[in-house]
Amino acid sequence: MEITHDKDIQTIIDNSLKTAINYKDYKELVKNMVDNKLTTGNDKSEAMVNYTMLNDRRMKRWDKTVKVSEESKKRLEGFDKQVTWLVITESWCGDAAHVIPVLNKIAELNQNIDLKLVMRDDNYDLMNQFLTNGGRAIPKLIMLDNKTKDVLGTYGPRPSQATKLVNDFKKVHGKLTPEFKEDLQRWYNANKGQTAIEDLLQLLGV
Repeated sequence: MEITHDKDIQTIIDNSLKTAINYKDYKELVKNMVDNKLTTGNDKSEAMVNYTMLNDRRMKRWDKTVKVSEESKKRLEGFDKQVTWLVITESWCGDAAHVIPVLNKIAELNQNIDLKLVMRDDNYDLMNQFLTNGGRAIPKLIMLDNKTKDVLGTYGPRPSQATKLVNDFKKVHGKLTPEFKEDLQRWYNANKGQTAIEDLLQLLGV
């Protein structure tokens, strides 16, 4: 795991944590966006509003259907360090709608994990410290040690298997097509959060 301790980063993280919200409040925020035909983020286009509506439904579905196996629960019990999962997201982000409910499921199963969320476009200083291949890809999870404030590791924007699918497609085609994005949604639906669960257990070192 990477371990980061830098005064500037610490200040940026501390400032973001002051405005961070829990998962319940995040879901309420997304619901309010949908009710008012709005979206979080700087791009308020109709497309982004529609993505937010779609993601509200996705999160509700995953909240009900994501299952953590008994074996995974047992492994999770072995994690005893107090950490905060600070997640950078936006309501329109499809990957976030699939991944964040899984993060919440894991955090609910271990009281040592505190899940907090911030919006990307309100936290560029933070986002710019945790780019993916030079881009502001979300969702991005930053795992913080609650005692030392160190960054213990990061995760995202996609589960490992989905990341491989994306990278392999880009190597051949240069960019993601609408058809591939539909295939990726089908992958999420078939995988049911299981790759993300395994990735997160590895992030925790259990």
